[in-house]
Amino acid sequence: MKIAIIGTGNLGIAIAKGILNSNGATSMFLTKRNTRNILNFEKFGNVTVTSDNRDAVEKSDILIFAVQPAHFLPILEDIKDLLTEKHVVISTVTGFGIAQIEKSIGTDQYIIRSMPNTAISVGKSMTCVCSNEKGKKRIDLAKAIFNRMGHSMEIPENQMQAATVICASGVAFWMRMIRATTQGAIQLGFDAKEAQELAMHTCFGASSLLIEAGSHPEAEIDRVTTPRGCTIEGLNEMEHQGLSSSLIQGIIASYDKISRIKEGNL
Repeated sequence: MKIAIIGTGNLGIAIAKGILNSNGATSMFLTKRNTRNILNFEKFGNVTVTSDNRDAVEKSDILIFAVQPAHFLPILEDIKDLLTEKHVVISTVTGFGIAQIEKSIGTDQYIIRSMPNTAISVGKSMTCVCSNEKGKKRIDLAKAIFNRMGHSMEIPENQMQAATVICASGVAFWMRMIRATTQGAIQLGFDAKEAQELAMHTCFGASSLLIEAGSHPEAEIDRVTTPRGCTIEGLNEMEHQGLSSSLIQGIIASYDKISRIKEGNL
């Protein structure tokens, strides 16, 4: 695949690393206004670093846009005359719907919208994707790209805001849970480094059980709870204090906020 990443900031760099480390591109263009801090990518041999978006578009097939929202439409306007039947346009730009992209470059383009999260930098992103009508023919290609950096799921575009809360904001929610577990471990006598190590590896193990075994959280809970045991005692106290309710309400609050931002009512 001939891939161009237009706007190689933090997210673009993470995507580039994921693709290159898995040999996912025959050639790659990385663009940025100031290329100084991405020149090291040229050591891969098949990577060209440039500030020329038009040259990158002309010489690539897959165009991944990872620019700031304010820069997205001007860049699309600048390169749209170069788009051909070979191009697949993949946007990671928050807040830009498919209809807005089509208004700029037309409906007769393969357009895919994606929402990765920050775990893409370690190859563990949960990335949601959707497309316009024509883009459905290339959705499996987009999923294959993002599966190299974690896991992907195709969803309807009207669920992208919810996916932002669950997957992107969700990283912060899980970090807070790990932090709280760490604090509890410190209170029980572990030092801070040991406590965090215990918390984060236990979290990773719990998630891995569900992913690899395909089981339900309650089934795994049943495996570690015994009558009158310490686990059920702790779980019941957490629920009494509102653990599940507060998590659900927090998710809903985040969704309400992103909905207000989209409507322009900050």
